[in-house]
Amino acid sequence: MINLEIPNKFKPLVNQAHEVADNVLRPISRKYDVAEHSYPKELDMLASIIDGMNDGSDSGTGATGVRRSSDAGDGSNRNGTNMSTVLSIIEMCWGDVGLLLSMPRQGLGNSAIASVATEEQLERYGGKWAAMAITEPEAGSDSAAIRTTAELDAETGEYVLNGEKIFVTSGDRADLIVVWASLDRSKGRAAIKSFIVERSNPGLILDRLEHKLGIRASDTADFRLENCRVPKEALMGSPEIDVKQGFGGAMQTFDNTRPLVAAMAIGVGRAALDETRKRLADAGAQIDYATPAFSQHAAVARFLEMEADWEAARLLTLQAAWMADNGKPNSLQASIAKAKAGRACVEVTLGCVELCGSVGYGESELLEKWARDAKILDIFEGTQQIQLLIIARQLLGKSSAELR
Repeated sequence: MINLEIPNKFKPLVNQAHEVADNVLRPISRKYDVAEHSYPKELDMLASIIDGMNDGSDSGTGATGVRRSSDAGDGSNRNGTNMSTVLSIIEMCWGDVGLLLSMPRQGLGNSAIASVATEEQLERYGGKWAAMAITEPEAGSDSAAIRTTAELDAETGEYVLNGEKIFVTSGDRADLIVVWASLDRSKGRAAIKSFIVERSNPGLILDRLEHKLGIRASDTADFRLENCRVPKEALMGSPEIDVKQGFGGAMQTFDNTRPLVAAMAIGVGRAALDETRKRLADAGAQIDYATPAFSQHAAVARFLEMEADWEAARLLTLQAAWMADNGKPNSLQASIAKAKAGRACVEVTLGCVELCGSVGYGESELLEKWARDAKILDIFEGTQQIQLLIIARQLLGKSSAELR
């Protein structure tokens, strides 16, 4: 059975990540929230530290890129790269989620590469910073509605990409952009493939950087692809359009990244709870876990309610990671974790702002910032609504055509 305690072999990793979050990320958190679009130079020295943390936990693709293990399934229980990555992300986002997303070589595109890239592609692009470009003006959470096209030029053997991508996290700073495009729009979602595009490619044109509610330390870019040529080897996975398989190959990326985004939400939510716990104690409202909530101070009862909601989200996130480490299909659990953690993070951070009053609402503390950062964690990598739809389809055994 799953053990809910932090595995002993990961405790040094968790402690190290927490120290980085506390001593490096927290002190500059407000600085780069105000200085939006300024690159956090302090993160350069952390890149090698993060790489060392990943090497120590047998994770060679970055804090947000986990290579799925294929050797599990022999009946033994394993806690491996997925669990270690989730645990480290929670700690780092307790420090600052925007700064984690700004960490060199830790982009969400690295997860896409880890999910479906060949060994040759991993060797070629390993160590590079990869962003992921899925969302389009006409295709938000409905990834199957992607209009960006990829046509094979028979003469040169290159793919030619044309389209528009928006809300690309770390798009301007990354070395690579993983672009989702359709080989044949008449074939529907089965034709959607992912391509690795060098950021320096002249056909990849930066339109603008977004000004955002939260995660301001992280750059969010909009791109146009105009006759953007990439080598044939840049296509990840099989070039064949398998209508029977449908969208399955592309969805492996989400099975990988959704628990990681859930972990980000867990980290932000815990930061808000920790700070609120201190504020309640300073105000004389002591939390007693041995006494029923209804017989304690109203503020304490509300805090206990939020903490229970957060704990449920945390356990669901650990379950999704544990299943991946043990070779168990986790598509349903990944969506459940993402949906629960995203919603819980928003409700917890806003609830903490409310409980702390003027301290929570003012810019003298980080509570108001965490409340702003929280909302994106309920939106990107699939909104709350799309997650609930995916969960319903899987539980009811319905296809996307049957349940929309």
